[in-house]
Amino acid sequence: MTQTLVIDGLKPRRVPINLRQSGNSDARMLISTRIRKSPWWHLSKAAGCWTYTTYNHLYHPRAYIKPEDGGLLEEYRYLTQHVSMWDVAVERQIQVKGPDAADFVNLLITRDVHALLPPMQARYVILCNQYGGVINDPVLLRVADDEFWFSISDSDVLLWAQGVNANAGYNVEINEIDVAPLQIQGPKSAPLMEKVFGPQVRQIPYYGLLHATLNGHAVTISRTGFSAEIGFEIYLHDAMLHADDVWPHILEQGEEFNLRVIAPSHIRRLEAGILSYGQDLDIENNPYEVRLGWQVDLDKPNFIGKDALARIKAEGVTQRLVGLTVGGEPITWYNEDFYLVKDADAGHDVGYVTSAFWSPNVGSNIALAVMPATHWKRGARVSVLLPNDGLVDAEVVRVPFFDPTKQRPKTVL
Repeated sequence: MTQTLVIDGLKPRRVPINLRQSGNSDARMLISTRIRKSPWWHLSKAAGCWTYTTYNHLYHPRAYIKPEDGGLLEEYRYLTQHVSMWDVAVERQIQVKGPDAADFVNLLITRDVHALLPPMQARYVILCNQYGGVINDPVLLRVADDEFWFSISDSDVLLWAQGVNANAGYNVEINEIDVAPLQIQGPKSAPLMEKVFGPQVRQIPYYGLLHATLNGHAVTISRTGFSAEIGFEIYLHDAMLHADDVWPHILEQGEEFNLRVIAPSHIRRLEAGILSYGQDLDIENNPYEVRLGWQVDLDKPNFIGKDALARIKAEGVTQRLVGLTVGGEPITWYNEDFYLVKDADAGHDVGYVTSAFWSPNVGSNIALAVMPATHWKRGARVSVLLPNDGLVDAEVVRVPFFDPTKQRPKTVL
């Protein structure tokens, strides 16, 4: 077990990344009231979920199909060949509503909400703190002229937004609301959604929204997802009350399309270069380090973090998140450590892997890794220390690894 906590060439962190290669554990997670259960918890358990993690203070399904039956690669097959349903209530909905909603949201995000987001549209956005650190990378839904929902990744946006407005004084209400999304993802998602909601669902543009009803209950539909396949999210209003009416209804309607309940596919999101907050980036990363510089509009008059981000861009960054193809046996389970990356010749540590999986589309293990300027050039050769294979060869490559222009999710329905 290495004791490495700092790598030369990478910036020092206030809270170090745990780079000790400590391996997996047979410890049991306590299911308790300290962590919330999603409205779909009991339904996901009945559907076969056998592994959970925690995300946004909720238990989050991470595996349904057992390894002996194909595991995560079999779940990937359902996603990419048929249609899948995911419990993603962990995308907690933070509502900003009121006369000043658009102006307040514009203060929080690095893009211009007035130019970017008319009502009934959604966009991927980021929120930064005053130092330029990424607080969250949610999908932002504008469900009405004066109402926005942050569909958040794994950090406390509610506390941040309420804290900002305690001094900013905008005329808005900021609350978490009882709205829980399900994702319907895969090539057969459009015909399934048409069966459930009618032909209007095919008219939703990429990142568009639609208000509808499902088995008598109010929902908001977005043409979004974490899979880079054709997909939708169904946001159930008053979810704790109505979850039992919705989940079985969708399963019944989806039988003819070979619908399967699976976990969010981190294999497919990695192929697409989609980042996972808390794993590939966190508050100590600025957007330019993690391939999100395109999210920063420095021509926008004002937003939190603008001065810091302008300075960071002018000075340049010394580390970046890059893509790797990685040798060794197929990685078919979530990585238990931030695997160390070493110089191929000298053998010293030069970075660490944040996410890694076997990619059926690439035919190789692929990974995202934090690397210094000396090793981020495409084609650079390095080695990765894997727990079962030891040192294996790796090469810096383009990200996204597959379908870089997102033709699949943008397909005209």
